[in-house]
Amino acid sequence: MDKFHIVGPSRLAGRVRASGAKNAALPALAASLLTDEPLTLHSVPRVRDLRTMARLLDHLGVANEEKGDAGTIVFHRTRPNNPDADDAPYDLVKTMRASVLVLGPLLGHFGHARVSLPGGCAIGVRPIDQHLKGLEALGADIQLSHGYVETVARRLTGARFRFDMATVTGTENVLMAACLAKGTSVLENCALEPEVTDLANLLNAMGARISGLGTATLVVDGVDSLGGAEHTIIPDRIEGGTYLIGAAMTRGDVLLENGIAADLAPLLDKLADAGATVEVTAEGVRVRVDNELVAKDVETCPHPGFPTDLQAQYMALMTQARGVSSIRETIFENRFQHAPELARMGADVRVDGASAHIHGPTPLAGAAVMATDLRASACLVLAGVAAEGETVVDRIYHLERGYEGMELKLQKLGARVARWSTTPAA
Repeated sequence: MDKFHIVGPSRLAGRVRASGAKNAALPALAASLLTDEPLTLHSVPRVRDLRTMARLLDHLGVANEEKGDAGTIVFHRTRPNNPDADDAPYDLVKTMRASVLVLGPLLGHFGHARVSLPGGCAIGVRPIDQHLKGLEALGADIQLSHGYVETVARRLTGARFRFDMATVTGTENVLMAACLAKGTSVLENCALEPEVTDLANLLNAMGARISGLGTATLVVDGVDSLGGAEHTIIPDRIEGGTYLIGAAMTRGDVLLENGIAADLAPLLDKLADAGATVEVTAEGVRVRVDNELVAKDVETCPHPGFPTDLQAQYMALMTQARGVSSIRETIFENRFQHAPELARMGADVRVDGASAHIHGPTPLAGAAVMATDLRASACLVLAGVAAEGETVVDRIYHLERGYEGMELKLQKLGARVARWSTTPAA
């Protein structure tokens, strides 16, 4: 099991480029099920979740071929449609909840799907009831049997549907299904995340007719079929935001070369409030810190609020800010598992239900720590870069679900980070 070995403290400085967004690439891959023509995607990140989705698509009859070394992958159907090609088994779905994104495309294109219910999640319960309600509104007959969702619809029919709560994957799943429904669908209270808009842009490039992009109401005029397309995945705002937080935390100076300021706005506003200098230029987004940071509260919210996927990294930052800051987590009920690990490094973090209170600044000391989920991993790596001495972050397989070559990018910014590969004893 691989680990990160970090020797700190280091000041992060230089230029870094975010990979394509994992959370935009996942639904883009699933969209390949909507067409029988080749789909070419650029800037697909080389991370574990995308490899898992590619294996699932291969099982469903959509093969992939890498082109060059720039994250370009061509997806194309390799076998004719048949009832056995709509089954997404638990062995493939259990390792990644986003695998449920194949449900809408399978149902919309083939009229049937059998997809395993996703397994549990370390950061809390993430039900798919909104996915199923939306598909039912479009005319799907849905049965839950032996841990599987079984859906049938001769052809989906456009309808008006309002999500009870904004859900990113729920919006994406129902949106993909609605593209091939007969008539017009009006989807209300849709998630506003940039990844949803990126998917809608891809679907329109494939021949879909979606309007209202970037708003909470998406109108979909169904079409009979979708074709191939070529599409570039947007930069990963969470990965980019992680490096910008690292710059602030280490009193550094980092330019995120392809950063989209509008997508990063909730974080950039908070960094500026805390004392960082934020510059938006034609080259990207630059963050530097010359003076003392001050504690600032944050509450996670759906976009355009502060993203839950940057909460752990922001907590690490607040350990180096003067004063007491409070972080309130409103999205997931079990997302402070990194707090005890930060405390092992000297942080003063006190968790009270859905809130955490950080007293800073506190000097961090290197220690052996264990990652519990994807973003907690990034939090602990940043803490290790800022800490005095040696830090070993175990279970970095979590990190590899969403960060491409993190140790290499940190090395380029001046951090002393190495990957340790360990072989289990026989």
